[in-house]
Amino acid sequence: MPLAVYILGLAVFALGTSEFMLSGLLPPLADDMNVSIPTAGLLISAFAIGMVIGAPLLAVATLRLPRRTTLIALISVFGLGQVAGALAPTYEVLFASRVVSAFACAGFWAVGAAVAIAMVPLDARARAMAVMIGGLSIANVLGVPAGAFLGEHLGWRSAFWAVGAASAVALAGVMTLIPRIPVPAERPRLKRELTIYRDRQVWLSITVTALSAGGVFCAFSYLAPLLTDVAGLDSGWVPSVLGLFGVGALVGTALGGRYADAHLFGVMLSGITASTVLLVLLALTASNPVAVVALTFLLGVSAFYTAPALNARLFNIAAAAPTLAGATTTAAFNLGNTGGPWLGGTVIDADLGFASTAWAGAAMTVVAIALTAVSLRFHHKATSRVVAGSSRTAPPVPPAPADATAGTAEVPGATEATRGQGVFRNRA
Repeated sequence: MPLAVYILGLAVFALGTSEFMLSGLLPPLADDMNVSIPTAGLLISAFAIGMVIGAPLLAVATLRLPRRTTLIALISVFGLGQVAGALAPTYEVLFASRVVSAFACAGFWAVGAAVAIAMVPLDARARAMAVMIGGLSIANVLGVPAGAFLGEHLGWRSAFWAVGAASAVALAGVMTLIPRIPVPAERPRLKRELTIYRDRQVWLSITVTALSAGGVFCAFSYLAPLLTDVAGLDSGWVPSVLGLFGVGALVGTALGGRYADAHLFGVMLSGITASTVLLVLLALTASNPVAVVALTFLLGVSAFYTAPALNARLFNIAAAAPTLAGATTTAAFNLGNTGGPWLGGTVIDADLGFASTAWAGAAMTVVAIALTAVSLRFHHKATSRVVAGSSRTAPPVPPAPADATAGTAEVPGATEATRGQGVFRNRA
């Protein structure tokens, strides 16, 4: 794995800490800004909305710009957004700073993912994405609990200052260690890249990613009040439990990155199913502190176990548009990070309690499982059509082993059907 991929993972650590640290800061932030906890939770959705809109917009705007220069500019704007958040005098200013930071974060994710994918072979894409997602996992292990700790002892603004400092370190790493990426012989063409949105598999992948991420973060976004108000834990436990979620995320990322390249659909189905079961158990045992702590760890494992496969799947089916594929993946995850906290806030406002966020999240992941099965069915149909067509023009070959969960090597620019032909030939 190229060193530059690990540097991108390091930068993602700062991005991820900012994105998720509010999960441990909502109560003190809400008190300071004189708003309700669901209203404060909208700051999480604000960041996610900025990611959803910013990823494709910045991917298009920077399509023909040097990759390294773009990354430097984006991480700089992100750091300034953290400073603005730390100094925000009102809720509205803080909300705006989150949106600006999210735009920069989205652009960095989209461009950084495209750079990482371009630097590795086709059969190492999930592992490359696992390294980047590993930065997000470490953010959950160290950054988010540290932010909650700072918020508990030094005020929530101190967490924003800390992320601003981490962004400065990430900027130094990008400037000194990310190589200049050569300009492609054929410059990217927006019109050609936009053709990926004609593929129903792309839209299925977007929806599955959004629902699976949204289901988990519907509950995770309100974990702090669930721990204190429902499970009865002292607020001092919140950073530790958030850190435990991060440890689970790190374990899940390592496992998912290892198996996703070979068993793409298998990882997706098993991971989303596990998240569904864990969310249901969380809803049923929310008043039991031991159960809540254990389920939080396992939920981190299941959510991030699935993430490399979800990333790789979208890159595979949108291989003809690597820049927009990265932006679309970022937007898809953050559609979930927008919808999940919003749905969680809605059920809380309906006086259903903090535990109801887990039920709502489970409903989202159930739909994700169903759509993954539909996507797998379409994938098999496309492959079968090409295999049938090839058998009429090629000498007989032994049948390929049936493996519904196997990952596939993808050819840039290939359609779902032509990729099936490549799989058939490779296995033959």
